[in-house]
Amino acid sequence: MIAALGTLPFLATLWLLVVLGASALEESGAKITAALKGESKEPLTVGQRPVRLRTRAQCTKPICVNAEWRVAA
Repeated sequence: MIAALGTLPFLATLWLLVVLGASALEESGAKITAALKGESKEPLTVGQRPVRLRTRAQCTKPICVNAEWRVAA
């Protein structure tokens, strides 16, 4: 009898989690799908523009140094 009474709150909690998860997925599912496709869900407004997140490291040319400087290093 205790097992039956313990099962009811467990099933109710599980059901609540499924309902809340489904509602959250319903709200943001289109955004997630667009992000996986690499598209933007919402069109850009006038004040917005794409932002570059990463830049490549700038390679510098080797510097010609004097022989005395190499010896000192």
